[in-house]
Amino acid sequence: MALLEVNDIHTYYGNIHALKGISFEVDSGEIIALIGANGAGKTTTLRTISGLMEPRDGAVRYDGEDISSTRADLLVSKGISMVPEGRGVFAKLTVEENLDMGAYTRRDKGIKDDLDRVFELFPRLEERKKQFAGTMSGGEQQMLAIARALMSSPRLLLLDEPSMGLAPVLVDGVFDTVQRIKNEGVTILLVEQNAHMALQIADRGYVLQSGEVALSDTAANLQQNETVQKTYLGID
Repeated sequence: MALLEVNDIHTYYGNIHALKGISFEVDSGEIIALIGANGAGKTTTLRTISGLMEPRDGAVRYDGEDISSTRADLLVSKGISMVPEGRGVFAKLTVEENLDMGAYTRRDKGIKDDLDRVFELFPRLEERKKQFAGTMSGGEQQMLAIARALMSSPRLLLLDEPSMGLAPVLVDGVFDTVQRIKNEGVTILLVEQNAHMALQIADRGYVLQSGEVALSDTAANLQQNETVQKTYLGID
């Protein structure tokens, strides 16, 4: 059984039919990439899975449970955490306070261990743990957004455009970190405009077009697909 099953979901913004019957699966331990043009439905898919939007039809199942109508805060407790597009850090809180907010649903004794873990993953954050998040660079804020999500101890991490707005020199570091997180046992659903980098680290991928799944295959095969190369990878 897949960790995440998205079955024929239809999601609307008012009367706008944003997702038109999307279906896909994410197995435990995978990195799955969702790629597509702006407006294809990638972010809406993540918002629907994370409980920020409710599908009008279809179902989202996590670990066998129908979570289609479950509130976002309850999904965090179940092991789903999302890093939103644009990072969404708490600008007026310190790095340390942001990380504390990431663990707000937890009552276990492993929080200190996970704090040490994210500081090992992002040494810069430990150096700046007393700094206000709003005064940090874009790359540092992206580190913080990912680290804050990891503080909830997720089984499934939803990443929405983690490389957006970053200098090219920082992008490789972000994707290296995503790979390290996967290697630690976290399953990842990645939405990313940089299709080339996303498919390099993903196991499988889905191409969204106008709210529908247009293609699906292994990441390696998608990189060799002529349509994907021309449309998303810039290869003529």
